[in-house]
Amino acid sequence: VSNASNEPTRPTRPSQPFPARNQDIVSSAPLPDNPLPKLTLLPLSTSWDSTYTTELHNHASDPSDTGTNWFSDSGAQDKILAYLSGEHLALSKETSFLDLGTGNGEMLSALREEAGFTGEMMGVDYSAQSVELARKVAESKGLEVRFRVWDVLDEGEGGLGDWDVVLDKGTFDAVSLSGVPGVEERYVRQVGALARKGGLVLVTSCNWTEGEVRKWFESGGELDYHGRVVYPTFRFGGAIGQSISTVCFKRRVSD
Repeated sequence: VSNASNEPTRPTRPSQPFPARNQDIVSSAPLPDNPLPKLTLLPLSTSWDSTYTTELHNHASDPSDTGTNWFSDSGAQDKILAYLSGEHLALSKETSFLDLGTGNGEMLSALREEAGFTGEMMGVDYSAQSVELARKVAESKGLEVRFRVWDVLDEGEGGLGDWDVVLDKGTFDAVSLSGVPGVEERYVRQVGALARKGGLVLVTSCNWTEGEVRKWFESGGELDYHGRVVYPTFRFGGAIGQSISTVCFKRRVSD
């Protein structure tokens, strides 16, 4: 199902199990070593496989059709590219990127084609059809980008190494909407470990405010707030807000 901007309709945030907006959303109690049973996103991949099967067919018929670009109605990709290319970060062109929930891989393609980054790039997704689409899109453009089926919540799969920049464009939203108690803490812990010490993590969300994203990711003990991408704001009921948030975190160099 698509809306007027040709972007799949995303579910709204449920009232439970999430706390009210004005309550603290992160417990101060320390997490036990194994707070949750083994978790995986793979059971959720069936519907996404169906979506990406359709997009694979469309791309085969028309190579210019690369599928859905998430948050396109907010211009998120262009703004993230500008942020990562900015002098304030001074990233080397050899910077390595890991894209979580890569979808059609367009974010990495843009980093190669438009921003000129030449370092190692990998996109991962729990949907095999998503990974297949991303590979075909990159191949059609002659781009050297690796893609792999990988479930960020399955700690038994092993790590992917240390990356200079880890990107999340809607993946935390999907994880938090699963309704599994404690899944957000596990995700934050996993993502923090994927960035090298001193590396960056960029999280883009349409279901959490900037302040809420900060509370979740700063609670893991590995990441500190480093900056934000600026989007157009709106005023409603005396409050100022924006439709999506992109927050940049930096992994601590020392514990």
